[in-house]
This record gives sequence, C-alpha cells and structure tokens, in this order.
Amino acid sequence: MANRIVIDPITRIEGHLRVEAEIKEGKVTNAYVSSTMVRGIEKIVEGRDPRDVWAFVQRTCGVCTTVHAIASIRTVENALDIVIPPNAEIARNIVTIAHAMQDHVVHFYHLHALDWVDVTQVLNADPKATSELAQSISKWPNSSPGYFSDVKARIKKFIDSGQLGIFANGYWGHKAMKLPAEVNLMAVAHYLEALEWQKEIVKVHTILGGKNPHPHFLVGGMGSAINLDDAGGLNMERLAYVGQLLKDAQTFINEVYVPDLLAIASFYKNWGAIGDSKFNNYLSYGDLPTDSYRNTSSFKWQPGVILNGDISKVHPVDLESTTEIEEFVDKSWYDYTVGKDKGLHPWKGETNIHYTGPKPPYKYLDVDKPYSFVKTPRWKGKPMEVGPLARMLVGYASGIPEFKNVVDGALKALDVPVTALFSTLGRTAARGLESKLLADWGIEFYDKLIANIKNGDTRMANMEKWDPATWPKEAKGVGYMEAPRGALAHWIVIKDKKTKNYQMVVPTTWNASPRDPKGQMSAYESALIGTPIADPNNPLEILRTIHSFDPCLACAVHLYDSHGKHISQIQIGGSCSV
Repeated sequence: MANRIVIDPITRIEGHLRVEAEIKEGKVTNAYVSSTMVRGIEKIVEGRDPRDVWAFVQRTCGVCTTVHAIASIRTVENALDIVIPPNAEIARNIVTIAHAMQDHVVHFYHLHALDWVDVTQVLNADPKATSELAQSISKWPNSSPGYFSDVKARIKKFIDSGQLGIFANGYWGHKAMKLPAEVNLMAVAHYLEALEWQKEIVKVHTILGGKNPHPHFLVGGMGSAINLDDAGGLNMERLAYVGQLLKDAQTFINEVYVPDLLAIASFYKNWGAIGDSKFNNYLSYGDLPTDSYRNTSSFKWQPGVILNGDISKVHPVDLESTTEIEEFVDKSWYDYTVGKDKGLHPWKGETNIHYTGPKPPYKYLDVDKPYSFVKTPRWKGKPMEVGPLARMLVGYASGIPEFKNVVDGALKALDVPVTALFSTLGRTAARGLESKLLADWGIEFYDKLIANIKNGDTRMANMEKWDPATWPKEAKGVGYMEAPRGALAHWIVIKDKKTKNYQMVVPTTWNASPRDPKGQMSAYESALIGTPIADPNNPLEILRTIHSFDPCLACAVHLYDSHGKHISQIQIGGSCSV
C-alpha cells in the first residue's frame, strides 16, 4: 500500500511550493506538485504604455528581476520592429551573464549544497587533510591548514552559541549523506566565501543598469550612457571595474565552484541514474547574441529542442509560430473562456483566476481536480524540461566545441556515461559547467564592448520609434531569453498604443506545472517517479531532485478593500517566476 507524504513548504527556494508523493516499497510511485500562491502581474500591465511594462513585470520576482525586464523590452522591440545598437546588445549580455553566474553559485552553495553536505560533520574534519584535499583539486589560495582550522573554529563557535539559523534544522546524519568530514569542511568554508563573492558580482548590474536589484532598462537599448569624460556616465574607470569583476568571477568559478562540484559529485555518482524527467524532452530558446538578437545562429546559447533524450538531433524552435506553444489550465486554478480543456497560445492567453481548491487546513490536495496556480505549457503538445541542463544538452548535441569540451571533461572526470546527464546529478552539474562557459563569455563580451568604444561607437540606445505616433494601430511581439532557470518568454498585444494583452511563460511554469488534459506529467512530477526514499519521515531525496531544478515562485497574495483594510490572506495557491 502506498504511503502518501507531504512536504509543504519546500524550503531553500524562492516562493511557496508543495509536494505530495506516494511511496511504495521505498520508492516514489506518484507525485503531485502544487504552487501555492498566485501572481497576476499580467493583469496589472493591461492598458499601460508598452514602454513602461518592463518596470512592472520585472517585479514578478525578487531574484530574477533582470531577465524579466530584458524579456519584456525585447517583446516591445519585436512588436515595434526596433533594432538596438551593438553596445546595448553587448551590455544586456554582460548583465545577463553576471546575473546567471551569481544565481548558479548561490544555488549550488546556499540552496542546494545542504542536500549533500552534512554541516554537523565539519567538527570531525582534520584541517590538514582538508587542506591537502583542497590543494589537490584547485590552486585557490585559501587552502592552508590554518585557514580550514579557523573555519572549523568559526563553525564550532557558531554551533556552541545555539543560534544556528538555517543550520538548526537539516537532514544531518541522514544515511543518504556520503561525504567525508573533510569534504564537508571544504564545502562549508566555500559556502561562506560564496556569500562574500556573490555580493560583488552584482555590482555589474549597478554599473551598467544603475542599481541592483531591479536594474534600469530601456526599450530601444540601455538607459546607461557611455561618456568617457563624464564622472556621472559610463566612463573608463567604471568600465574597467566591470572587467575586473568579470575576471574575479572567472577565477572563483574555475578555482572554487567547479572543483567543489566535481569533488562532491564524485561521492554521489549513483544520482546520475536518479531524477530524469522520463520523457527527457529539453527546450532552449537561445540567447546571448554575438551579432544581433535577430540572428539566432549567432547565439552563444543555441535554440532548439531535444526529444526523448535523443542527442543525435536538435529540432528547431519558432517562438513567433502560433502553433508550437500552448498553455493549458485543466489542472490549474484558472478558467478559459474557451473551456478548461483547451490550450491557448500566449498571444490569445487569458489570466482568469478561479480558485477551487481545498480550504486550509487540509491534509491532501484533491488531485482529480485543479491543484495548482501554475498553468501547463506544452511545445507541440509535449512536456518540456528547461534550464541549464537543456541549454548544455542542446549545445552538446549541436556539436559546439566549447560545450563538448566542458561536458566531456566532466563525464571523464567522474567516469560516468553521457546518459548520466539525464538526472538530478546531471541537472546540478550542468549549472556549474555552464558557469564555466559564462565566465569566459563575460570577458569575451566585455572585450568586444571596449573595442567598440575605442573605435568610436558609444551608442547605447535607438530612440527612432520612441514616439507612439509612429506605431501601427495594432502590433504583437514576443521577447525571449534564457533565464538562469531556463527558457523565458513574454508575449504582448499592443492596440491603440496601449497594452491589450500580456502573457509570460516562465521556466518554473514549464518545469513545475501540473498534468495536462492528456495526463502527461511535467518535469518536477515525473522526475520524482522512481526516486529511492530511505526514510519517508525524512525525505531528503525528494528535496535533492526538486532543488536540482532551482525552483523560483512568486510571492503570496494579500487582499485589501478599496480603503486598504485587510480582508484575508491566501495561504494556498501559486504561480511561477523564473
């Protein structure tokens, strides 16, 4: 008889997420994932000036602000046929790369590592042996016995104080934890260093975007002007600082993140056969143009689809086609005017919230009815997994040398087959390997920006079509990019110079959505099937797979009357951000 367990809320993610899993004979046999909050940003921007929409939809998430803004301005630029200057394209790429590198490092150390690292074992570690381990895998300078001895003493003082914060509760001592004490000490030391590093790399956003979080952007380019002689503009001193930050990021990723990733993964190679999505369909929209956003062949991240895990062929993606992507609400707390069993392309999409779920407190979701605030997107009727793994697989399957080199190098180092990529381990490794590529690309784009400026090109915006009088009566556009968590796209319909309809299909929507009308599971649910559970009362293994996707969901909804008086708070329901 199956035993049904509930994890609610899932922690170490952005937002609210509930997982219900049925366990039989030590394995997950069925799973249901529910986002327990609602967003509705699409309704907020209706009727607004399209040039202002990015500032609203950027607030979809407090983590992925940059990518929502860029997707939004690209949407409007696509609708109005605006071509931005090369410097603006490069600056957006650099901002995107800095954001992704920070996000991947934070995910690995601060959100996901505690699924694999046992903090309580740090006090059993030998600092000298830890130093020898660290120096054997990297030339990172902070690796002396004294350094690790100091970290160990710092952790001991922290534990003795009784104020453990996020370390107070964890799956410490769980039989699925396999790391030697010295690897745990090294990982915790780098956890602390990553906290310091991550606050530095986001300064790139402050310099190029004016502030962080929520940097400033502009339909037609970038709002930050290059002025080498003005202390208030993007002068050479500030641009040089961006270059240094990117070099520091490259060093940290190559000498700390990737070595740690491979060291930890070597003790969990069995997870290369756990956590695949079963359908193994992967989708990348592509991003980081080296030429123009309109020239997808110039993208560093190539667009494409892989079906059924077949990496011998990459299928094309057309985001402007009205037949490829549809969203369903059969199992979601929304209604469509055409009926809940129909799918809608985002240009015709609707955001009609209709909560019909149980009232709290409740034991289980009624999964025969709608059970999530996430809609269910499908590509040509098929579920897709998006994210770093999808991007790495598309690049690898396309035969791009830099993708082949980093992937094959990791597979060789871990002595695992290429099929190990279709797993929880592969998903986690893909972020680190992608970060290695991003670190190189960031410097490449920076050098290109400096070269353009030296050649006399300081343009950062094209304001030719800024005047609404030049716009057509009606237009529609799609803006897409690759967010840290995967394929992100916004669709807009503009009529009479105002936003008539706006829809966002974000990475966590692809991965965390409920079943579609055909009963097909999405990535979160299907990836849990077959997961071994050593102790149903401490389902660490479920967290490992869910965290490998790096879930990101929007904030809870509060209802107020027109006078600002609190009426109620929705404790259940949800939609995704990136």
